[in-house]
Amino acid sequence: MVFPKEIGVIDLMMQIPGADNSGWYEFMKPLLLDSESRETFKMPAQYMFKDIPDAGEQPDYIDYTLALMDRFNIERAMIGIDDDNAIAQQALRQHPDRFFPSYEANPNNAMAEVRKIERLHREFGLKVVTGFPSGLCPQVPINDKKWYPIYAKLVELGLPCCVCVGVPGPRLPMAPQKVELLDEVCWFFPELKVVMRHGAEPWDELACKLMLKYPNLHYSTSAFSPKYYPRSVIDFANTRGAEQVLYAGYFPMGISLERIFRELPEVPLKDEVWPKFLRDNARRVFALD
Repeated sequence: MVFPKEIGVIDLMMQIPGADNSGWYEFMKPLLLDSESRETFKMPAQYMFKDIPDAGEQPDYIDYTLALMDRFNIERAMIGIDDDNAIAQQALRQHPDRFFPSYEANPNNAMAEVRKIERLHREFGLKVVTGFPSGLCPQVPINDKKWYPIYAKLVELGLPCCVCVGVPGPRLPMAPQKVELLDEVCWFFPELKVVMRHGAEPWDELACKLMLKYPNLHYSTSAFSPKYYPRSVIDFANTRGAEQVLYAGYFPMGISLERIFRELPEVPLKDEVWPKFLRDNARRVFALD
């Protein structure tokens, strides 16, 4: 159970920071009803995170991020892209060997969103579409009919879907992210690769049960420091789920890479599981080879 420092890690949740990252959360502002979330927090789930990373003033934020990746042997990282995210577009164009793109979809936009996914795939080589059901305005549950045209398009394009599950960190209703809703999606779309994000708590045991049931369902460790990875998920990875559990960080949104890689060696994964968790499963699920 020794952490393999020589493995080039693939991080499935990262972003290029800037001097001010508050604009990342504007989309959910209409749903935040308490004054602390709206007026005080730098990020909507700030009450859950200590020492949120601050890049400060940097001459080049892409170079800053690459230097951090090199420091912790992160080979490649998934970053979010959109039409107004110039720095992510620049990073993808300049360093396609280090970054690969995801797009956070809004199914409320109906077929316009399907066409946008097609365009981003064509222009940037989109590798995955992500979803934040509780953060959408209005909210859209994981198994809602609004998602189905997107799921069908992802099957057609051969792209996975990363979706937030479990109680959301921001003070938003949790019902759209109940893990049980994945049962219908994985049943109806057996060709769709689904990757759970953000812990699945308090339904992590159910998440493992569903992964046992559906080979197209996976789990990523995004937004959790390694110290708090659910024990049920570690046990699943060490037994029948070695191919279905993938590493993801949360820099710079909430957790520093220093903390993540300080705590990772303490995670009790079997020796043969570490390469799959840190790199190999991501290569396969996201078609990165």
